[in-house]
Amino acid sequence: MPQSTTRFRLAEQTTLTASFDLDQVTSDGGLPWLAEADDQLGLCDALAAVLPEWRTGPVRHPLTTLVRQRVFQIACGYVDQNDATTLRHDPLLKLVCGRQPRSDAALASQPTLSRLENAVDRRACYRLAQALVGVYLRARERAGRPRHLLLDLDGTDDPVHGQQEGAAYHGYFRQHMYHPLLVFDGQTDQLITAVLRRGNAHASHGVVAVLKRLVRTCRQRWPGVSIELRADSGFAVPTLYDVCAAEGLTYTIGLVPNPRLEALAAPLLTEAQRQQAATDQKVRLAGEASYQAASWSQPRRVVYKAEALPKGPNTRFVVTTRADPPLALYDWYVDRGEPEGWIKDLKLACAADRLSDHRFWANQFRLLLHAAAYWLLDTLRRWLVQRGVPRQQLDTLRLQLIKIGGWVRQGLTGLRLHLASSHPGAPLWHLLASRPGRR
Repeated sequence: MPQSTTRFRLAEQTTLTASFDLDQVTSDGGLPWLAEADDQLGLCDALAAVLPEWRTGPVRHPLTTLVRQRVFQIACGYVDQNDATTLRHDPLLKLVCGRQPRSDAALASQPTLSRLENAVDRRACYRLAQALVGVYLRARERAGRPRHLLLDLDGTDDPVHGQQEGAAYHGYFRQHMYHPLLVFDGQTDQLITAVLRRGNAHASHGVVAVLKRLVRTCRQRWPGVSIELRADSGFAVPTLYDVCAAEGLTYTIGLVPNPRLEALAAPLLTEAQRQQAATDQKVRLAGEASYQAASWSQPRRVVYKAEALPKGPNTRFVVTTRADPPLALYDWYVDRGEPEGWIKDLKLACAADRLSDHRFWANQFRLLLHAAAYWLLDTLRRWLVQRGVPRQQLDTLRLQLIKIGGWVRQGLTGLRLHLASSHPGAPLWHLLASRPGRR
């Protein structure tokens, strides 16, 4: 690679010359922690085990190595496949992918990684999604077999910038996009699955099929486990209620306001407004009623919030099978706002909205690769939280723990990684190194 130098005048009679010419140096000294998280989860091995082998000639890069390289690059913030052009020579990335930094061949190039993504089809993506659920099951039971599960469902928008298969204009989001379905464990915030959908798909599209598979898988793994569902109004469809009833699932789902619902809440809202006028403070009340929409097979419990604010009234509605008092029930439902932060981590820190392949199934595969990167970074975050470190956004965590300059040096007794002594992430590094149970 041709080298060029850059000169800086930093102070009087002080000149700095910079060039990209230092060998065996990495900008991601925290990569071994990602490898350690992957080793505990068995994540990349699980994904690679279900990938189809599309190559017929001599195989230079095992599938596991390709998956590790791609997932580790994403976790480090290198989301473009073109980044592999230079990163494939990074000594530490080579090492955590199973190759010697100096003597072994470089990792895969961008064309190879592109062929990997385009080698998958619908069946392969289904197997990959199953593998990711398997990672969740093993991680979830590490602290003991769960007796209760809370599934938080949400959809999100992934804007597109080309002619990708399945991309479409969505009227609500006012953009051309994909519309992935995400399922999180509402108790542990672990990502269970991520399903790519067409851009104009309804928020509830495909959720019944996904839910049935998840319920079956979880109950086979944990017989007798109770399962609960929480979702916003985009999932308020009769087929979902009926499936929950048939499967014995508890649910709490938001409802879009309509004149009949507003009429139910009107007396309580009037009382809230009366109290607000007397105190000039926000007043928040909650009530309930039995309600049946025209498309419902039976009446259901609806809980509503009536809130009087200085800026005006605010009413919200949820349909539920839980028996909690109305205000406690509504507050519990509002907790589902927390998954918005998890989605932010997935999209911003792990670039899960960077689905730029042309083929739909290649983009589904890419979504799962970004979900795998989320799992690695989130595992490191969990380890730090267990050591008393406040929960951080994943991009902050990456900056403090992964993006550390280092020199990989071959010594007489083995390889040694020299890290930047001034890096502020050193305390986090030491906390991870001293955590209980680490081998």
